[in-house]
Amino acid sequence: MRALVINCTLKPSPQPSNTEALAATVIAALKGHGAEVDVVRAVDLNLKPGVETDMGDGDDWPGVHEKLLSSEILIIASPTWLGRPSSVAQRVLERMDAMLGETDGEERPVAYNRVAGVLVTGNEDGAHHVISEISGGLADIGYTIPGQAWTYWHLGPGPGPDYLDDDRGHDWSTSTGRAMASNLVHAARALSAMPLPAPPS
Repeated sequence: MRALVINCTLKPSPQPSNTEALAATVIAALKGHGAEVDVVRAVDLNLKPGVETDMGDGDDWPGVHEKLLSSEILIIASPTWLGRPSSVAQRVLERMDAMLGETDGEERPVAYNRVAGVLVTGNEDGAHHVISEISGGLADIGYTIPGQAWTYWHLGPGPGPDYLDDDRGHDWSTSTGRAMASNLVHAARALSAMPLPAPPS
């Protein structure tokens, strides 16, 4: 089983990413369940604006799209900015919009029988809003969102320390992340054993 984590931090490599640090705890849990995990730091790529799988010369999205189609599990990891997902997360979802028009050999949307979850960091209280926005988009595309397929970290509204600067709340975020990983893996296995059919015509 393969999982893909798309880190939608605004910080290019090699800058430290709080979102990446929290994602590492979920990645460890996924590997504990036997999953192979790929990580994409989207801000490092040239993801052109648009809603097609390939936006032409220099577009790095086709490589990400290939990873999406080879993964049963997807995690979108985003910081919170102004109480909303990052602009990078929005770009990723816009590029994934093309998947709505793609089907497999059995005429199922390509996101069918794949599961997805959301991971959020930030020092302001917008985590549940970010989770709902991203989860809603992924469900529209065709992903199955298991119960409690998310984790987050923040220390309440207003300015404050970052995840990498403060240990408070880490135990809860890690524990919730382990549950998230378990739910994603078991839901993916269930869909593999009993796949969703193509939508009725």
